[in-house]
Amino acid sequence: MATKATSIKLFSISTPQMRAFHLTWMAFFVCFFAWFACAPLMPVIKGEFGLSVAQIANINIAAVAITILVRLVVGPLCDHFGPRKTYTGLLLLGSIPVIGVAFAQSYESFLFFRLGIGAAGASFVITQYHTSVMFAPKVVGTANAAAAGWGNAGGGVAQAVMPLLMTAMVMLGVSEGFGWRAALIVPGVLMIVMAGVYYRYTQDCPQGNFSELRAAGIAIDGGAKKGGWESFKLASANYRVWLLFITYGACFGIEIFIHNIAAIYYVDHFKLTLAQAGMAAGSFGLLALFARALGGWVSDKFAAIGNLNNRVTLLFVLMLGEGAGLLMFANAGTAALAIGAMLVFGLFTHMACGATYAIVPFVDKRALGGVAGIIGAGGNVGAVAAGFLMKGLGNTQQTLSILGIVVAASALCALAARFSSSAVEETAIASKLAA
Repeated sequence: MATKATSIKLFSISTPQMRAFHLTWMAFFVCFFAWFACAPLMPVIKGEFGLSVAQIANINIAAVAITILVRLVVGPLCDHFGPRKTYTGLLLLGSIPVIGVAFAQSYESFLFFRLGIGAAGASFVITQYHTSVMFAPKVVGTANAAAAGWGNAGGGVAQAVMPLLMTAMVMLGVSEGFGWRAALIVPGVLMIVMAGVYYRYTQDCPQGNFSELRAAGIAIDGGAKKGGWESFKLASANYRVWLLFITYGACFGIEIFIHNIAAIYYVDHFKLTLAQAGMAAGSFGLLALFARALGGWVSDKFAAIGNLNNRVTLLFVLMLGEGAGLLMFANAGTAALAIGAMLVFGLFTHMACGATYAIVPFVDKRALGGVAGIIGAGGNVGAVAAGFLMKGLGNTQQTLSILGIVVAASALCALAARFSSSAVEETAIASKLAA
């Protein structure tokens, strides 16, 4: 019988584990590209619809708000239906508002579709679920972080590519108003294509698909026996889930907040052009290509030379670094200093995200979907809270300064999530057996 992979063979797609690894990060990349495709075009969209600061804040909040609910739902859905069917459904349904936003004719319709697009952000939970059930403890942190990081880079690519795509449309002779709409149809089409590929070439776990395994009376590793609701109840009763919910809100929440405000911040505050702002903002997202994977890899290595609680200590240190870097970014006086500071705190932020989900598979193995879903939703709660803070203050610099302090303080939640000696010993035994 097939078992979890104990190594990551990047240049292979011959096993179901590696096919899932590569296709899940690709699907995540497409979803993140679609999720943040609007953000770098907001200076143009702002002018077309005559948006106020409050309306832009509402749009940024809407972009991440619905993801909270969808992330809570898709984790248990993975336990019930399997990640293959869940991801396929999310890609197909998510493509509707992504394409729909290109046809918005008012602030209200744009806000409605932007809210719907947020569902694509739930792809992260399925990505982490799928790699968690495919890889053994000694490499699961690296697998989770690499898949999430490479997929996350879709947000950075969107920041850099979407303004160029719109410019290309304008150069073909269309108006700027039509150009941004045509550009936004592209990620919606990519989601539909990816849905077909994912359904055709992946399976739920090393042994096969959940529906077939259940029909054959074979126990499934990673899902609650009674399905999605049981998984959610088990996860919600675990205090470590809620501590990591907070820490993930303070790292991934900040990440998606920066994705939404960076381009317009560089345009308004430092007077950069749309293309320059897009490249600057895109550099933050492109850190995910290696930084998130680095966080998971370092977490695996720390656990190997010590124990499970070394993963927790690493997360604490990374979040302190993130908070300090965010304060530097908030107080940068020039565009060059701001970009430098953004890259510093971005490195810590992405690594902290990777380190968080290197811990997730060990929180409660009976309810992996519920755990991944709740903690993932924490990221969006953090982004929504940051959005409301900026709306209330009306000043981006003040908002960033306060967020830096909050992030550093939330690092204490990581320390509070330390595991008991029995859990540490159990994980050490499982790792030896898997090896």
